[in-house]
Amino acid sequence: MDAAALTFAGVSKVYDGAGSAERYALRDVSFEIASGQTVAIVGRSGSGKSTLLHLAAGIDVPTRGSVAVRGTPLEDLNETARTRLRRRDIGFVFQLFHLLPHLTVRDNVALPDLIAGVRERDYRERVAALLERVDLPDRADDPVAGLSGGEMQRVAICRALLRRPRLLLADEPTGSLDDTSGEVVMDLMLKMVAEEGATLVYATHSRELASMADRTLRLHSGLLEEADAPG
Repeated sequence: MDAAALTFAGVSKVYDGAGSAERYALRDVSFEIASGQTVAIVGRSGSGKSTLLHLAAGIDVPTRGSVAVRGTPLEDLNETARTRLRRRDIGFVFQLFHLLPHLTVRDNVALPDLIAGVRERDYRERVAALLERVDLPDRADDPVAGLSGGEMQRVAICRALLRRPRLLLADEPTGSLDDTSGEVVMDLMLKMVAEEGATLVYATHSRELASMADRTLRLHSGLLEEADAPG
């Protein structure tokens, strides 16, 4: 039986506060997400959603507890090994796109392979196929600075999926878009993740966008307040 795509077991993340006070970003959070599942993380600003995603990606490590990706506990890995796992198995979509404005659309999508030293002939077809799926093949040679917000996020999704990650994490992926563009981008991301056979975990403020997931986890002041079983 396959290991869960993502497991949190008794995870707390504590930051130093003013004086000797401690601030809990997450407090004793536990859940398991099956491979291929789509899960929305909901909660107000400051509830711990971004912290949860950063821990899931191995960008940060928990103060207490364990985070495992496909059965591999991230706290057992050093920073180099976590980076290697993240590049191999995890894609990340950010609210503010994090594209490089001096690069073309094609090169922004190809960036993970460019950084890894992959030859262009080995990623050219994959990049073209992804841009075709988001209706941007004719913009491949354009600088990303000339795109709309919705188009930029589509490019960012392509970049996150380039290396066929098993787990895709998205932090408020529609937060910088208007409602119409946001719904288009979310629908597109869900379809692409399903086609890729990946697991998707995304943070959102929107009840409407959360309802598109198989399951919802609700955070309140760092506590996992409620877990809705898959419908």
